[in-house]
Amino acid sequence: MVRKYSVKELLNKGKFFINQKVLVEGWIRSFRSSIFIILNDGSTIKNLQIILSKKLDKIIIKKITIGSSIRVIGIVKKSIGKKQYIELQSLDITIYESVNPEILQKSILQPKKHSFKKLREQAHLRFRTNIFSCIMRIRHHVAFCIHKYFHEHGFFYLHTPIITTSNCEGTGKMFQITTMDFKNKPIDYEKDFFKCKTYLSVSGQLEAETASLGLGKVYTFGPVFRAENSNTSRHLSEFWMIEPEIAFYHLEENINLAEDFLKFIIKYIIENSIEDLVFLNQYLEKWNEKKKNYLLEKLELILKFPFKKISYTEAVKILDQEKNVKFLHPITWGMDLQSEHEQYLVDKYFKIPVIVFDYPCSIKAFYMRINDDGKTVRAMDVLFPEIGEIIGGSQREERYDILLKRMKDTNTDENKLWWYLDTRRFGSVPHSGFGLGFDRLVQFITGMNNIRDVIPFPRTPNNAEF
Repeated sequence: MVRKYSVKELLNKGKFFINQKVLVEGWIRSFRSSIFIILNDGSTIKNLQIILSKKLDKIIIKKITIGSSIRVIGIVKKSIGKKQYIELQSLDITIYESVNPEILQKSILQPKKHSFKKLREQAHLRFRTNIFSCIMRIRHHVAFCIHKYFHEHGFFYLHTPIITTSNCEGTGKMFQITTMDFKNKPIDYEKDFFKCKTYLSVSGQLEAETASLGLGKVYTFGPVFRAENSNTSRHLSEFWMIEPEIAFYHLEENINLAEDFLKFIIKYIIENSIEDLVFLNQYLEKWNEKKKNYLLEKLELILKFPFKKISYTEAVKILDQEKNVKFLHPITWGMDLQSEHEQYLVDKYFKIPVIVFDYPCSIKAFYMRINDDGKTVRAMDVLFPEIGEIIGGSQREERYDILLKRMKDTNTDENKLWWYLDTRRFGSVPHSGFGLGFDRLVQFITGMNNIRDVIPFPRTPNNAEF
């Protein structure tokens, strides 16, 4: 029986397959001179060249079209061409499904440049394009190494609820879920499935905190949902979050963990996705007028220097003293840093990633630990080049009385979160955590301008297709 291999396996170990009979399957990327097939199966950005037999039936040749799926048995030979080390001389070819050339002309599989907007309109086909297959393979490796990092550092993976009754952040709109008919108003929640108002979760943090106070180190990695009508290149209505929570951790340790974690991911991707990164770099250089090696240099910058750590007050002072830049939002102490402020600190002033800590309590969530000054909380944000905030976290408020007061001051319903408050009565300890937007990290790594181009099926305002 002839053994089947992926295109990646054959190309990576080409010299070991010379003169061997193998089986390979995939989709035709191009077909020229009625003899050369360029085949790809999604395992790698690279393609395998198939040489058809000159004796092949002309009826079969007519069925060989771009996009068609095929099965080939052949002999691996060292290629006489310079573009590839090996090629496959076919002995037998089976066509699973041909693609009508007229249909192909109307699709994104037609071999020419298409806009990212056009690719999104045919999201069910874009996995077959070079650019999107690259992004998806990198996305996989980022997800894998996140689990690898936490596993190697003694964390336990936790699945937190998607259905919730509370808003972790206390701000923003949530998607409400119900089994009731909205035409009958008001809704009688006593007859609803959960007998109360329920929503799609915006974060698993609060549940993860309770787990950390028994397991020590935990992390979540799952989908979250936000109903803000933010139709921008940086926002999704459904996205993925990574949220570690660690008992006996202070803010300084939390900051160090965030930096180490991000550097581990970037290093892993450079080492394990270099083919896809090089392709993306060439793409960005050609079509987006980015400089040569732009993507790799940007990623290597993350590894090259320690992140700059400054307090919010120091950041405001730097921004306020800058007279040569006119910000759209003039900076004052107490306001939240806007994207223009974050990008100035990272891209212009320090030119490396920045971690800002000790934010005013008035702009941060109720669960963040108040500092001794009574004005600031033990919060921190990690700011990256180009995209700004990539991680937001804090040391959590572990003191029962102070947490209760903060909940009342921020109009947080203590009755709904009685269980969260209750954890502070059973051996409460200093603990910390942060949230990393997974899709935004993939966007940074791949250099994509729009976050919709790094997730398989984007969910945004007015768009839930596919």
